Amino acid sequence: MKNYKIAWRNLWRNRRRTLITVASVFFAVFFALVMRSLQLGTYDHMFRNAIESYTGYIQIQHEDFWDNKIVDNTFEFTSDLDQDIRSMKNVTGTVPRFESFALASSGTLTKGVLVMGIDPEKEALLSDTRSKLVKYHLTDANIGALKNSNLPETMKKSLDLFKGNFYSSNSSLAVDFNIEDKDSSMINSIFRKHASFENGYISLGEPGALIGSKLALYLNAGIGDTIVLLSQGYHGTTAAGKFRINGIVKLPTPDFDNKIVYLPYNICQELYNAPGMLTSLAISIKDNDDETIEGMVKEIEKEITPPLKVMEWREMNKLMINQMDADSKSGMIMIFILYLVIAFGIFGTVLMMTAERRREFGVLVAIGMQKNKLSVVVTMELIMMGFLGIISGIVASLPVIFYGYSHPIRFHGEMAKMYEDYGMEAVMPFLLPDMYVLWQSLVVAIIVFIALIYPLRKIRKMKVVNSLKA
Repeated sequence: MKNYKIAWRNLWRNRRRTLITVASVFFAVFFALVMRSLQLGTYDHMFRNAIESYTGYIQIQHEDFWDNKIVDNTFEFTSDLDQDIRSMKNVTGTVPRFESFALASSGTLTKGVLVMGIDPEKEALLSDTRSKLVKYHLTDANIGALKNSNLPETMKKSLDLFKGNFYSSNSSLAVDFNIEDKDSSMINSIFRKHASFENGYISLGEPGALIGSKLALYLNAGIGDTIVLLSQGYHGTTAAGKFRINGIVKLPTPDFDNKIVYLPYNICQELYNAPGMLTSLAISIKDNDDETIEGMVKEIEKEITPPLKVMEWREMNKLMINQMDADSKSGMIMIFILYLVIAFGIFGTVLMMTAERRREFGVLVAIGMQKNKLSVVVTMELIMMGFLGIISGIVASLPVIFYGYSHPIRFHGEMAKMYEDYGMEAVMPFLLPDMYVLWQSLVVAIIVFIALIYPLRKIRKMKVVNSLKA
């Protein structure tokens, strides 16, 4: 009889022992895949939020602008350049920007600000400023109206804690007031009725401005007020202008919310005496895997000439990548601890199996089976059990991973507030199956093969007489 047939039959002679061994491998693969999927999914979520909300995956800039962000390091934005970029296969659009700094004042109050010239419609491809427009404002009058409404008493008591706050979405409102999903529809309708904020937007060619909510509080400025900007323009000229505040945005990052002023980019060009110039041209793309981005960078480099330079997201987010790498290494330590527990679990199961079968091995060798053949059969048994455990672990983990991807873990309370402060949705999604499935399975397979050394060594050194007495 062939060795693999003997091995397969041996597995089911003692079903309990086989199932225990397979289960140890199954749980090893299952927990390793679920844990790694959650870890990588969280990193991917953080990267996407940071990249897609501000820098984008690819930008065209003046070669000196990234290191020295002054108006002189701008480049000419032509329709030919725009057309050449937008005609590329993977490009979904271009997002022009003019970025500089200025001294902003309203009345007697003054503050240094970041001036961001944008295309109000195209910006939806990246930072989507329209979605950050303030929807609710808790003024004294609004809080009084809310206290006389049908809000739950617990929420009424906490209204004064958030007096003066701006909210750009129902989710940010839910974070501060711990609104449960079942109550969100009713509570949101009450806030819309009593705390709605009449907001506006900007458009190309019209000299209006959007400002951050914290900047608005500092300058004591509201819709319809005037903000004065003073700075240095192109080639040392004076940049000065007055702009009506059309709208107020609530940015999740407090540092930006405290100093941002959005203008239409063509108005920004007039302000800084740099007609037709941009500080950067962000490129919106469909496929954002590393290989595609590298290919696009090479393709764009063929279309531009110095002093223009193509920058991809790794160059523009080095600090974030370093922070993520450090966090990933701590995550790898946790994975290593998991593997250590898995290894001892598998080894313990194999050790138990070997001890139980000591007499069986002795009988087989006594009736004429060579130790080499016995070693081959035992090896095949463990390989089959390992294979069954790995496959069943992968199959069992896939529904959990797919469910975690479509229904990510959602935080509430202080944890959600922390995510909101970093400009991210307060969720931890899973990552869809990728190469990590193969690598985790391979590591568990290696652990199984290492555990195989023990029974093979026992068979090689086995004394038949002592084994028969076991």
